[in-house]
Amino acid sequence: MLNRMRVLQAPFTMRLPGRVAPSEQTHAAVVERTLVLMQEVGQAPILVKREVQGFILNRLQGALLNEALRLFRDGYVSAEDLDKTVKHGLGLRWSFMGPFETIDLNAPASVVDYAGRYGPLYRDVDTQRSAANPWQPETLERLAQARREILSEAQLAERQAWRDRRLMALMAHQRQHA
Repeated sequence: MLNRMRVLQAPFTMRLPGRVAPSEQTHAAVVERTLVLMQEVGQAPILVKREVQGFILNRLQGALLNEALRLFRDGYVSAEDLDKTVKHGLGLRWSFMGPFETIDLNAPASVVDYAGRYGPLYRDVDTQRSAANPWQPETLERLAQARREILSEAQLAERQAWRDRRLMALMAHQRQHA
């Protein structure tokens, strides 16, 4: 594995622009110094302990996108309502804590209690997922059409700028209330 730091798109809008992924030959002091430096400039870097395709953020995003596409493709939810579910549910909560902290706080006796209560349900849901590729052209065309009904192509750039402003405001809020 090569030494590298990956930068996400629009790094000025995110505190997690860097993933430190050292090779076996990278000295621990270099890794630590890199993490500290990134923190000192206001970033929230992560240490990737071993290489994995897609790195960490993209794999998590991919898992959510794959399931979102399946739910949309199979007619369980509209594109708009799925976006609302994440925007007003998971996204709201996950803007200030991750999935492990969430489950740690969502059962009276912490993580193991949560797993005992909800683990079987989540495992059943996981086994019900279709192996069929959710990224089929027909599904993506339907999704694109649904999105253009909500937001025209001419409005995309304006909405992207709005997104960037909102992300920067959220980051400022998080820094102020950390």
